[in-house]
Amino acid sequence: MAPPTRRRPSFATARASRGLPGFRRAYHTEESTANMPRALVTGITGQDGSYLAEFLLQQGYEVIGMVRRTSTINFDRIRTFQDRITIVQGDLLDQVSLINILQQHRPAEVYNLAAQSFVPVSFDQPVLTGEFTGLGVTRVLDAIRIVDRSIRFYQASSSEMFGKVQEVPQRETTPFYPRSPYGVAKLYGHWITINYRESYNLFACSGILFNHESARRGLEFVTHKITHGAARIKLGLGDALYLGNLDARRDWGWAPDYVRAMWLMLQQEHPDDYVVATGETHSVREFCREAFDYLGLDWERHVVVDPKFYRPAEVDLLVGDPGKAGRILHWEPSISFREVVRLMVDADMASLRQTGNHSPHVG
Repeated sequence: MAPPTRRRPSFATARASRGLPGFRRAYHTEESTANMPRALVTGITGQDGSYLAEFLLQQGYEVIGMVRRTSTINFDRIRTFQDRITIVQGDLLDQVSLINILQQHRPAEVYNLAAQSFVPVSFDQPVLTGEFTGLGVTRVLDAIRIVDRSIRFYQASSSEMFGKVQEVPQRETTPFYPRSPYGVAKLYGHWITINYRESYNLFACSGILFNHESARRGLEFVTHKITHGAARIKLGLGDALYLGNLDARRDWGWAPDYVRAMWLMLQQEHPDDYVVATGETHSVREFCREAFDYLGLDWERHVVVDPKFYRPAEVDLLVGDPGKAGRILHWEPSISFREVVRLMVDADMASLRQTGNHSPHVG
């Protein structure tokens, strides 16, 4: 099966694709369905995978979504457009499955978003985190090397690789110092992507993405835990929210903006690595204040610090310099920190009013 013809959208098209969830502006061509560009997205049921799939559909792609074979696969994030994508079973622990998917579907682009992505769990399951988040990247890259070296590859790197920061703000040249098994595994994935790019001349890019949020964020992440907790308290469904380190500072952006940056990286003439961030840093305390204030609540009356939520090795400050992404990709965030918080609160309030309790991820 021959690989599909690759279309190269212009920067005007890329700029037109900016926007909030829905990605309403898209380009259209007269090409037949058979010649639609084809992309494989691992981790398609996650926050980023769902937004990226939605974005690629709007850009005229045929989307192949890879999921693991488990007894409970949650399709809630992609349910509204699931009938427009092809779901395939594969596993980052099984290279044969990856090779088979590439041979059968011949994607022009592969976006590797699958990982064990929750930092606290990585301390409890460091080996499994290394297998998925680190070695899993090698298996995807090697499958590309074996099947078709013309495939363009995106690796989801992370600001957690900076960990104990050596420079403020953090940029592409900042030395790494990860502080968790997750950060260490992501660093391996980052460097093996560079290694395959240089060793086999693959078009392989890493996006060093700083924290990016939405209503599709898992409830185990502190941002969604805060907005969901504030909404529950506002609606009389709870009274206290238990958190860890309120002084940790992060660079928080809007997830739909960040998947646009992923796509832009694979539309360039040459592969490279990019920091994707807002350039602003805010503490967990500020996030709490913004969410509770928006609902007319005093956060200090409801937020309780619980030491069990502290990490064994804390990351105190992350803030990225997105200058390179701005210059080369013409990328910039579309909404502010305050808007991110309020959009998440609004989504949680709407969901809780509808169900009267916790509902699956929507957005």
